[in-house]
Order: sequence, then structure tokens, then C-alpha cells
Amino acid sequence: MAVDLPSDAGLCCSGEGPALVEGLRSEARRLGFSRLGIAAVESGRDPQVHEAFRRWLDLGFAAGMERWLVAHEPLRREPANLLPGVRSVVMLATDYVATAPAGAGGGGRVARYAWGADYHDLLRPRLNALGAWLEAASPGTRTRGVVDSAPFSEREFGWLAGLGWFGKNSMLIDPAAGSYFFLSALLVDIELPPEVPIRVDHCGSCTACLEACPTDAFVAPRLLDANRCISSLTIETRGPVAPELRSGIGDWLFGCDICQEVCPWNRFAPGSAEPTFQPRQGQPALALAELLALDEAEFRRRFRGSPLGRAKRSGLLRSAALVLGNRPDRAALASLVAALADAEPVVRGAAAWALGRWRVAGGEVASLVPRIEEALQARQKVEADAAVLEEIAGSLVE
Repeated sequence: MAVDLPSDAGLCCSGEGPALVEGLRSEARRLGFSRLGIAAVESGRDPQVHEAFRRWLDLGFAAGMERWLVAHEPLRREPANLLPGVRSVVMLATDYVATAPAGAGGGGRVARYAWGADYHDLLRPRLNALGAWLEAASPGTRTRGVVDSAPFSEREFGWLAGLGWFGKNSMLIDPAAGSYFFLSALLVDIELPPEVPIRVDHCGSCTACLEACPTDAFVAPRLLDANRCISSLTIETRGPVAPELRSGIGDWLFGCDICQEVCPWNRFAPGSAEPTFQPRQGQPALALAELLALDEAEFRRRFRGSPLGRAKRSGLLRSAALVLGNRPDRAALASLVAALADAEPVVRGAAAWALGRWRVAGGEVASLVPRIEEALQARQKVEADAAVLEEIAGSLVE
């Protein structure tokens, strides 16, 4: 099991001396990392882990990430491609769960990791500082930091470093801290004492995560089809979301935490007071009508330095329209109608679908049906995109 940073327990060190590893732990704690574990590169790796990744790619389950992951698979297999002569990997966990403000709710939900600023901008300087400390403490040592932006198997080495086991939801789960943590890695060309991986499946007979997924993204335990995963659909997918998956998105605007929220082990997840992880503008959910009104310049200004920028304006506004389709809100009618004329076809199509859902929803939006039909018919007369025309026609005949 990984060494918890506040612990005073010593580590046996081969070649470099216990003082070096203790100093490394102390510096990591000072820099703000939560836990540290060490994995050997040459010994202890289970070839079945990478083979499972290869099979996952072959099954086509990588969705919008497939091109990048397939192209870099050979590099991912061998860490020496990132740092020639690498012998050990220092894996670092950083807890990120912030507390939602009282009364927070409504609007489009955002995955917890994206409530605040981009974690890359926080962890990368910390990792570089830790590498600089180690290079100074052990002259001649070379290091390279990785924060999920290079072809490197963070979860595999996180497991080897004792930071958790592979849960049925495919997340790395720490028995003392759950799964709400970021992984980063420091590759080093010296030998450091490795941890013992957690080889016991502590998920047991629990299938809460598999059963809770509203889009049935889990083909089997530990086998995720990203083509159906809400996180992938709202972040990586650039075009329209498949019609059969739209209702399953529910109120998730960016990412999804469902399979983590239902995991019993996350009752142990530590909170984080790190300012970077606190909700931007004090709220973890976003007003959907406001999002639909953003032009490109305002989108860039509002989400500069935020993970939400990854979805691009077209992706985030498309998802905002889909959420409104699932959660009708009378106050957002004008915004949805205006989105029928958006410059991006994917936004226009999502708005048309959402209005079609409102048209048959009844309840508080029943009185809006004449205005909805008028707006759809007016757009139908001028729309030039075939896919959007198909969305409009479907919304008018439902």
C-alpha cells in the first residue's frame, strides 16, 4: 500500500539511502501532494495490464480519444520512450474534492474535478519542483514529470506504486481515500524502493457503479465503452450525441461523477481546501440559458484556465441544450429558440431536439407548445444543414 505523506514510517532504500526517500516524501508533502508511492519500471509490471488496454483499443471503446491513444500506444508501453534509462516512477496522488456551497444545485452539473481551475496548471509546476529537488539532492539524477499529457500509463503505475486497486468502474481506488484524486508521475533514472501493489479486489460483490450508469457504459466490470460514457460524450465528442444516449446524460453538462458518487469507498474521500479546486464563481453548476448566449469571445474569456474549455464552445453549448431537453425550464425558452440560429450546426441541432422534447413533455412547458412549433417551423424554412433539418423534422412529428 502507498505511503501516506503525513506518516513518519520510514522506507528502506536501495543504493540511495533512506534519507533521500524521506526527503522526497517531505518535499512532496510541502508542495501539496496528498500521497506518494514508488513503482519499479523493469520488475513487477504485469503484461496483462497493457494487453487489456490493447484489447480495449481494438474493441473501439476509446471513442473520441482513439486516434491519439492508438497512435501513442507503442510509446505508452515503454516508459523509457519518455525518459531514457528510467528505473523508477514516483507516483503522486492529489485529493481534489471540494465542498459544494450550501444551496448549490440546478443548472448543468459539472464533474467535481472541473469545478475549479485546470489541475494541470497546479500540478505541473509542483511536479517540476519535486523533480528539481530530487536532482539537487541526488546529483546526476535525471527526472521527467508527467501530468496525463504524455503517453504514459498513470493508472498502471499508480497501482504498482500501491496507490489503489482497479475498481469495477475502471477507476483507481485507494481503500483509505476513495477515488477522487489526480495522478501525476515523476520518472527517474535511479532505483528507488518500490511499493507492494494492492492485489486484492476490494470491490467484492458490489456492482453499484455498474448499475448506476444511466447510459450503460460498462460492458463488464472494469470494461468501459467510452462511446457511451457521459464524460466522453460531454467532453470528447465534437459532433451530435447519439439520440439514444441523450436522455441518459440527464443534467450533466461537463463530465460525470455517478460511478464515483455511488462507490462506497468514497465515503473515505478526504476533502480538499486547495483554492484551485474550489468552484469557480462559487457554484459547481452552471446556468444553462446564460451559456447558450455566449459568443466565442465571451466563452474564451469566461472559461480561460478552466477544464471546461476542453469541450470547446460548440460542445459545451450543445450539452447545455441537451440538458435543457432533459430538464425543461420555462425561463430558458428564449435562449433555446435563439440557439436555433447559432453559427454551429451541432448547437442548432441540439436546440431543435430539446425543443422537440419540450413539445411533448407537458407539465410546466405545455403552454409553450405553440411558440415552440412556430420557432421550429421558422427555422426549418431557412436551415441549410441536412443534419439539423433532420433534427427539426423529428421534433415536429414526435
